[in-house]
Amino acid sequence: MKAIVIDEFGGPDVLKYINVDTPSIKTNQVLIRVVATSVNFADIQTRQGKYHAAGKPPIIPGLDAAGIIEAVGTDVQSLKVGQRVIAFPKTGSYAEYIVADEDLTFVLPDNIDFQTAAASPLVSFTAYKLLADVARLQQDETVLIHAAAGGIGTTAIQLAKILGANCIIGTVGSENKVSAAIEAGADYVICYKNEDFVAKVNELTNGKGADIILDSISGEVGEKSLNCLAMYGRLVNFGNASGDFAQFKTTDLHASCRAVLGFSLGTTRNNRPELFRGTAEHIMSYLTKGSLDIKIGQHFKLEEAAHAHRLVESRQSIGKVLLEIN
Repeated sequence: MKAIVIDEFGGPDVLKYINVDTPSIKTNQVLIRVVATSVNFADIQTRQGKYHAAGKPPIIPGLDAAGIIEAVGTDVQSLKVGQRVIAFPKTGSYAEYIVADEDLTFVLPDNIDFQTAAASPLVSFTAYKLLADVARLQQDETVLIHAAAGGIGTTAIQLAKILGANCIIGTVGSENKVSAAIEAGADYVICYKNEDFVAKVNELTNGKGADIILDSISGEVGEKSLNCLAMYGRLVNFGNASGDFAQFKTTDLHASCRAVLGFSLGTTRNNRPELFRGTAEHIMSYLTKGSLDIKIGQHFKLEEAAHAHRLVESRQSIGKVLLEIN
């Protein structure tokens, strides 16, 4: 089969489109013919050797995919050949075929197309876990979402509305991304390159601050976020796209009853995959009803993975970027 393989960490040019062996399945796994897969920032970090769950080269990058089951292991009970599914594979998704555990493979309702399906797993599962399970979003709370125009950002905006948020504020790094966050449903969008997001958030909330802040940037953005986090608020970090790390003082937390929390989809996938079953049911329901609309930016062929990475890495992409397999 054809796949994108990383033999050494580096820039986009290390992504090689080559022939590799089709993977074999274990008794609790399924073989899936991939129709499409998505490009996520974690894939960029994998290519650079910075993603904590990636392992060592040679690596097939990619965390999620949509496709059709071609074979099932002898112990698999809930899945069968021919079903349309999304999955979090064991060995990367930039390939014509992937292997996934039964408990990380989810059947698609008939009305969800493969492109929407391929764009959905990482962003929708992550956003739902962040808001519903980690931050424990309550009715009528205010949510601040950094990187609001990206795949997780636009999805989190929609899910925050679905889950009952009263006010959703997004931040973006450039003015040309404001419209994407507004279209996703954000009530206010701040370009932090041109405006002090802390002061603006505090102004918009009458000095209270945001009840929940989702931060995938970390560094200075993460540290400043504490200055606009409400009492009893929850700051959830799920990445460090800036390349820097944030530091917090315990004195900033206990007296105000605020919390700094963390989440990793990769860690949860590897250690607590059963936590995704309920998440999948919610996400499939939202997609089926049309209340959740995954924003898709651009489509590339699998062999064009390097071009897709350059686009995502430039931070000029809006919505999800897909790799499609003929």
